[in-house]
Amino acid sequence: MTGFNTQLVHGIPILDNQTGAVNIPIYNSSTYAYPSATSKVHWDYERSGNPTREFLEKQIAELENGKNGFAFASGMAAIHAVFAIFKPGDHIIIGKQIYGGTYRILNQYFKERGIAFTAIDTTKPDLVEPAIRASTKAIYFEPITNPLLHVTSVAAIAKIAHQHRLLTIVDNTFLTPYLQKPLELGADIVVHSATKYLGGHSDVVAGLVVTNSEELGKQIYFIQNALGGVLSPENANLIRRGIQTLAVRMDRQEANAKKIIKFLEDRPEIVKIYYPGIKGTQDYLIASQELRGFGGVLSFELAESVNAVAFVNHLRLIRLAVSLGAVESLAELPYEMSHAELPPAERLKAGIDPQLVRLAVGIEDSQDLIADVKQALEQAVGQKAEHASQKNEG
Repeated sequence: MTGFNTQLVHGIPILDNQTGAVNIPIYNSSTYAYPSATSKVHWDYERSGNPTREFLEKQIAELENGKNGFAFASGMAAIHAVFAIFKPGDHIIIGKQIYGGTYRILNQYFKERGIAFTAIDTTKPDLVEPAIRASTKAIYFEPITNPLLHVTSVAAIAKIAHQHRLLTIVDNTFLTPYLQKPLELGADIVVHSATKYLGGHSDVVAGLVVTNSEELGKQIYFIQNALGGVLSPENANLIRRGIQTLAVRMDRQEANAKKIIKFLEDRPEIVKIYYPGIKGTQDYLIASQELRGFGGVLSFELAESVNAVAFVNHLRLIRLAVSLGAVESLAELPYEMSHAELPPAERLKAGIDPQLVRLAVGIEDSQDLIADVKQALEQAVGQKAEHASQKNEG
């Protein structure tokens, strides 16, 4: 078996042509000719299969050490396909802290179609069994929560799930197979928003799914082919290209994140820092056992003397935007931006304070990122706080 970094660069050849091209070509064909009317062909119509997409699908399956991979037009299309394998009357346990788009599709789409959900804090495995019903079919969670970066043990949850014959479904977007391989820890299905670290350049939207069995693979393929939310050949190629540099990007992003944390630890404007690599926490204990690194995302709470809105508005190098995992650093206020759909009380209950800032660290020079944070802190100290969501919602 080849090493992980080699797998990132080369993938699995699909022997599509004999040109000697070192990269899989972009096949922009919606249909494929049959040698004869009775021929058995591998590719016939792009929605059902495409050589460029197939290369990516085989590569992500190899990287996650799974059986089958599937590429979708977005992370939400991938999540939709996974939950579409369940039927009305089924019950699924979900993590309390999941991506807002996932929360929306589960509660405003699948719930209306007869699937029930129970949300629990998956960082506490002892809460799983009390939530299991006779109709429970699966448990779905993110091993690193957003934006507070709390860590769930995939191995612990999967062990309980298997004892009750439940599927374990993990959204591995924050970690990627470079930092964690959930299938090796007992998960059955892995989902990625490939828009983030796998693509890595804020220029493509995509989703990936990997299964640990052929049977689950058949179910996901049926949904992919029937609903048609497939990834285009052009975008499949961009994700393939992004994957080639995944390891070197994530190494730099994590190194930069640690340097920023070291700077923040000595600043009086910072009340608390959230990062799974900080020793002495339960998150660090689990992360050090199940992850090979701690990632490039961190969050921190600003002191009340700092205007959080002014802080992010005064950042110059770090861009004010949602999303993460790209070569450029991004900052956001979860209370005002990514989690603004939740009522204020729900945000506060989830630990999402108006003073909370999330940084998705890029690959720039760390001293430039630190200098940008420093000048923004100095600009925001003492300014009158104003939180738009609080004003608008009374």
